[in-house]
Amino acid sequence: MSLRVYNTLTGEKETFVPLVPGKAGMYVCGVTVYDYCHIGHARANVVFDVIFRYLKYIGYDVTYVRNYTDIDDKIINRANQEGVDYRVITERFIQAFDEDMARLGLDKPTVEPKATDHIDGIIAIIEALIAKGHAYASDGDVYYAVETFPEYLKLSKRNLEEMQAGARVEVGEKKKNPMDFALWKGSKPGEPWWQSPWGQGRPGWHIECSAMSMRFLGETFDFHGGGKDLIFPHHENEIAQSEAANGCAFVRYWLHNGFVNINSEKMSKSLGNFFTIREVLERFDPETLRFFILSAHYRSPIDFSDQNLSEAQAGLERIYACLAAMDTVIWENPAALVELSPEVLSPAGIDLLEKSSQMLARFKEAMDDDFNSALTIGIVFEVVRCANRFMAEIQPGNKAAITLLHRVRVEIAELGEVLGLFHSKPAKWLEKQQQEKTSGLEITAEEIEALIVERSEARKAKNFSRGDEIRDYLLAKGIQLLDSAQGTTWKAK
Repeated sequence: MSLRVYNTLTGEKETFVPLVPGKAGMYVCGVTVYDYCHIGHARANVVFDVIFRYLKYIGYDVTYVRNYTDIDDKIINRANQEGVDYRVITERFIQAFDEDMARLGLDKPTVEPKATDHIDGIIAIIEALIAKGHAYASDGDVYYAVETFPEYLKLSKRNLEEMQAGARVEVGEKKKNPMDFALWKGSKPGEPWWQSPWGQGRPGWHIECSAMSMRFLGETFDFHGGGKDLIFPHHENEIAQSEAANGCAFVRYWLHNGFVNINSEKMSKSLGNFFTIREVLERFDPETLRFFILSAHYRSPIDFSDQNLSEAQAGLERIYACLAAMDTVIWENPAALVELSPEVLSPAGIDLLEKSSQMLARFKEAMDDDFNSALTIGIVFEVVRCANRFMAEIQPGNKAAITLLHRVRVEIAELGEVLGLFHSKPAKWLEKQQQEKTSGLEITAEEIEALIVERSEARKAKNFSRGDEIRDYLLAKGIQLLDSAQGTTWKAK
């Protein structure tokens, strides 16, 4: 199956045919660096990180460009409030963004340009638009004339006449048409500025992405991505100015991730349900947040809540517990690999062999269908369930069993590398989660482990009443024991 992606422009899934064979160019709108990132930013960046990883995994030479908007009204307002140069604000929040994305396990894009480093390119595009009659200067500002571009609103599928009827020109604007948008803004007192043919000023928001994407990817490139909130006006305006300036298609495949809701309501500062990534990571492991994001299809809305994050963490723990159990068996028998065949395996082993043999092919099939990470995680859970059943019955030294588990472990690691998951040492990851969960309990991890040892010895001595007593005592303390052929583990309820 070839890679098929949902193209917002056409409203259909399309087979990806790269502009240049063997290569893929992708531009994703980055953040405006005036504040800490929220979980909507987390979703968009995790989604396109996985798309970047998958394109590389299937053999493409990918150029991934993700920008920083480092000049904007919000940046200027914050700088004025704090009484500092605007660059103090942008440098602070670029660093914060980089820290947040590193904690979420993102790979670095190929290029991370800043808008202020591309003023010359921005001015050149504006000059071309004026020369072609698509833009006009007005008292130090420059506006794009939307009515000169017949295909305006082809991405968002809106109606220009209806929008014009309800639009108005704001006080202080010098537009000919209320739908026209700013390409260049004349400077005001106390604002940073750059010299231009229209006087001192700074770029509008939309033009910067056209300049940076064209600088690194060319006038036409493969993928442009971002959240659905960017379809209009930002991406719509990018299309209009880029295609009018260059006379050719701008982007071939438009990809947009769905919204994040908070407890079934749209996330909004005004509603008081706005969470930064840093606030969330004070309560949940970064990999848990990434796992939660990837457990839904990227185009679907997701509902963020503590309950849903807790459920995601429980699911991730089940996978890590299985991987930890596999590692124990494999490390105890490091040189015991043999040729595998169904004849040397139990029914549970044959089931695991079949599931694991299909796992990577099914993973690729799911990801080739518009990057369906949710389905790939479901595939992992199927294999984990089979592996747990198999490990519950295997005997120490069973070479075929060890070989099969080794194979499954390698395949899950390969799949996890694309998703950016399962990369921690399982035992260490589980230990860290347990320590965090027991931090508010009346019992320490060391006391729990000591009671587990005592319980095991009691059961060996057939003192089952003492074993049950210890189990019930721990349960009352919020600790659940999990018995398996490999021994007893525990988790905080």
